[in-house]
Amino acid sequence: MPDYMFLLESRLLPEQRAAMLRVQELAAAMGCNVYLTGGTVRDLITGATLRDLDFTVEGNPLKIARELEKGGAKIVHEDERMRHVELLFAGDCEGSISAARDDYYVRPGTRPEYRWSTIMEDLRRRDFSLNAIAISLNPASRGLLLDPANGLSDIERGEIRALTIHSFTNQPVRLLRALRYAARMGFKLEPRTQEWFALALERDLQHSITPEDAGEELRAAAREERPTPILKAWEAHGILETIHAQLAKRHPDYEAIARLSRVREDLFNAGLRPRLANPMLLAILGRLKSREQHALLAKVGFRQAEIAASVGLEATALRVQKELGGRKCNAPVDAYHFLEKVPFEQIAYLMAESSNSKALSKIRAYLQKWRPLRAALPAAVAELEGIGMARGPQFDAVIEQFFALQLTGRGKTPEDRIKILRKLSGIKEAPKKEEKRKKIGKALEKSHAPVPAGKPAAKAAAPPAKPAGKSAAKNAPATARKPKAAKKHGGRK
Repeated sequence: MPDYMFLLESRLLPEQRAAMLRVQELAAAMGCNVYLTGGTVRDLITGATLRDLDFTVEGNPLKIARELEKGGAKIVHEDERMRHVELLFAGDCEGSISAARDDYYVRPGTRPEYRWSTIMEDLRRRDFSLNAIAISLNPASRGLLLDPANGLSDIERGEIRALTIHSFTNQPVRLLRALRYAARMGFKLEPRTQEWFALALERDLQHSITPEDAGEELRAAAREERPTPILKAWEAHGILETIHAQLAKRHPDYEAIARLSRVREDLFNAGLRPRLANPMLLAILGRLKSREQHALLAKVGFRQAEIAASVGLEATALRVQKELGGRKCNAPVDAYHFLEKVPFEQIAYLMAESSNSKALSKIRAYLQKWRPLRAALPAAVAELEGIGMARGPQFDAVIEQFFALQLTGRGKTPEDRIKILRKLSGIKEAPKKEEKRKKIGKALEKSHAPVPAGKPAAKAAAPPAKPAGKSAAKNAPATARKPKAAKKHGGRK
């Protein structure tokens, strides 16, 4: 059996691993069993990016959420009735904590009653087998895979399998969800599930999807890395109109989606994994007017803060563009510090939609040059300490000045860096003792050198005398004269 905990931890980002360990600690302290469930386990097994962490506890998760909030986590949405909390953990890691429950339907298609249950009952009541998988995070069974519906086998076959014949009847929103999973992972509907799916469409169940459920699927589509296949699948099956009739009539703005998808790839290549749900949602609704976008999102249950963040993104990004083109951002260091405070979703929107070459060149320099230079600053810190400067405010000021010069293209080699750091800090290079010794040794050798025979002795400090010309050469000893070359006669000297 694979070691799922090792596989999980090896693929978690540092902030995700810290969040998981904290939830484990809190659950153990409160005497609750906690499991990693649903999409997180599914993405782990399929090799997809682990975008968020979904926890299920056998108990009330609200207490755990309150403790996480004290440690810096932010509660994004809380449903006390369903005991479900969506969080932004410390380090901007997304996730949720839910209570294990069993949904009881008096008859198919009615609203369910919630009963708090064990993890196995919770997994069996889920929508599809690939979501009915969990990994235990409890000390006695840590790393144990729970798969009561045999979802692992369906993942290996590349199939989406509904767990009951009433799956689409009880929750029609699963029609949208099934197509979303199939388009994202390249899976197909399992034959029996395909029959149930077609039967649900014949019965027109798609029109009984509640606006709030449709809004959740729209929100989920905007978070996808490739939403285009999902939206086209919804259109092909005639169920995009369940989200909104105007969106189905005018179609999503696929060109804007493609531009933003390319920007996402560029950001990934730069080592960044920003959340682009708001700009992607704006791209999906790009063919609608601003007031129509606002009305659509309000109808499908988006909160006012969410609507403002997405619909108002264009105006916010244009203000950023104007600031980048102004005097305050002329110097590279000023532009860098300004862009450091701009959310990546605004940067991504400008990269996808702006035609302002000045702003775009600064954004590209920020991503491709300035951020890597900033990440390499510890080398300059070590070099500044190496030349003898102590840590303190002045030390930090020198590093910032050095970074500003680096942004202009200076200090590329270690020698140049040391030279600049010495100049900024005022620490001069100490004279090399070895060179001094060599100079003194050479001077002593010259002063004690033997005088050639027949040559008058000179003072030690005086420079050697220059030759006096032809007369001096005539008076020189014979042994010191340079012999003339003999003439050649018939091969003899």
